[in-house]
Amino acid sequence: MADARLYSLYKDEVVSKLMSEFGITNVMAVPKLEKITINVGVGEAVADRKRLDDIATSLGQITGQRPVLTKARKSISNFKLREGMPIGAKVTLRKAMMWEFLDRFVTLALPRTRDFQGVPDKSFDGRGNYTIGLKEHSIFPEIDTDKIDRIHGMDITFVTTAKTDEQAYALLKHLGMPFKKRNN
Repeated sequence: MADARLYSLYKDEVVSKLMSEFGITNVMAVPKLEKITINVGVGEAVADRKRLDDIATSLGQITGQRPVLTKARKSISNFKLREGMPIGAKVTLRKAMMWEFLDRFVTLALPRTRDFQGVPDKSFDGRGNYTIGLKEHSIFPEIDTDKIDRIHGMDITFVTTAKTDEQAYALLKHLGMPFKKRNN
């Protein structure tokens, strides 16, 4: 199987840029993308199971992989929630699927976002991972907007091997992530 476009870019250009930028001497120490997780929480799933099925279907279309249903960890009576009830869906992408998703996310989906100015650069967790929340799943080209009855959001987490947020920022920036311009 041929390498994904962004993976080839990573191997051919980004690794050398990061090595010179951070003074890394060992190729194995260069930060890399480990996995991408996409998570959708569905509050209405307690009352309407069909809603969760619709979300799982759309998540499968977006990622090309079957989502896993997430279940409630504990019961909360005010929300009519019982332990073990399905309340969301998630997908973990690795290797080729991850690179293909990142490519489609950066080049196709993000530019389709309404009033897009770039993604915030403040969403790093201190350990080199980056999370972005989307309000609409309809920005992905795989979703037929005529066939959806409700729009839902999702959280996308990019897990890297970077030791610092600065390294993770540089890695994602070199891979084409359109961060907002910093006002320094």
